[in-house]
Amino acid sequence: MTITPIEPSLRRQADVQNQWLAERLATLLPVLMERTGIDLWIVVAREYNEDPVIMTLLPAPAMNARRRTILIFARRDDGVVDRLTLDRYGYGDLYQQVWNPDTESQDDCLARIVGEYDPQRIGINTSATFAFADGISHHEYERLLAALGPLAARCVSAEPLVIGWLERRIPAELAVYAELVALGHRLIATAFSRAVITPGITTTDDVVWWLRQTMHEAGLRAWFQPTVSIQARGMPFNTPATRNRIWPGDLLHCDVGFCHLGLCTDQQQHAYVLARGETAPPPGLVTALAQANHLQDIVMAEMQVGRTGNQVLAAARERAISAGLQPSIYSHPLGFHGHAAGPTIGLWDRQDGVPGAGDYPLYDETVYAIELNNVAIVPEWDDQPVRIALEEDAVLTGGRMEWLHGRQTQLHVIE
Repeated sequence: MTITPIEPSLRRQADVQNQWLAERLATLLPVLMERTGIDLWIVVAREYNEDPVIMTLLPAPAMNARRRTILIFARRDDGVVDRLTLDRYGYGDLYQQVWNPDTESQDDCLARIVGEYDPQRIGINTSATFAFADGISHHEYERLLAALGPLAARCVSAEPLVIGWLERRIPAELAVYAELVALGHRLIATAFSRAVITPGITTTDDVVWWLRQTMHEAGLRAWFQPTVSIQARGMPFNTPATRNRIWPGDLLHCDVGFCHLGLCTDQQQHAYVLARGETAPPPGLVTALAQANHLQDIVMAEMQVGRTGNQVLAAARERAISAGLQPSIYSHPLGFHGHAAGPTIGLWDRQDGVPGAGDYPLYDETVYAIELNNVAIVPEWDDQPVRIALEEDAVLTGGRMEWLHGRQTQLHVIE
């Protein structure tokens, strides 16, 4: 199976991403600034010390801020947002260049522009909860306040605006997102096949590096090192593995994610290597996967607009435990980043809720990695507990959760 990117041409990738950026700036930003009550948003960063959000605001092929870059977004009374840049080089038609270095300093220009708009609430990127919204450096924070003078008293955290900007997807992005998830499924299906795995010869490290190399050659950027692990009869998940060579009778697990066209995926699936004389996986493993699918259904049903991540977690765990499952839920947003901006729905070591990030509500047109696991007993393995850990990508759109490209409901089988 050939693994190819959605768009192999770097030039066309830049064109697509810039079209998306123009639409996002024109349609999303005014809505988000009104929703969060921020009249003027200042994003400032220096080259090689970029604010996490600034690269989602700069057009391709920009790869970093230039020297000291300042972006200003000012909401007018009619709802239109003016987009200004205070830098030496400009960013094409997306931003109006308003600083002339020959006539005033950058800080004086900033103070003048802000004073002309006279905003009541000035958003700056500081946050105790979300790193994405805490991107202004200490020096730039002090310099910004000094430049604003009396107007500095009007500064507020831009956290809700930053998170809203990062998490919200436009229709064009969602259309491509489904294709990216499908590409991830093809990647896993190939990795969990005889094309890559020869039982008794191939190791889990071999599969990991095949995944990494294949993504690299396909122009897909891995945002974390993939993992592949083994559970087997006599080698349970909760004890250190005694080998990494793949044998017949093994239950394999992978975790893999990549970014392409500025959007990231995150997926986990399982495969079974048939033992001698077997024509299908043991029924206990099939049942274990079905139970994990049931847990997915529960989590998806509880993910509703307006609920916080902690509310979703508590409701889903209560339902799952009542259904006789042994759940662990640690789902997260996806988008410009792998562990992206938005509500945290559990952590593997915080099943009682996550203060702060878990208190953020779910909004429409947002994407999530439904990441979780369930432990089940497998009779064919002497009642050994098996952990089925799944991760599939889904979108909250029109008030309901939908899989972007289906999910695993059958084990990959390696003969």
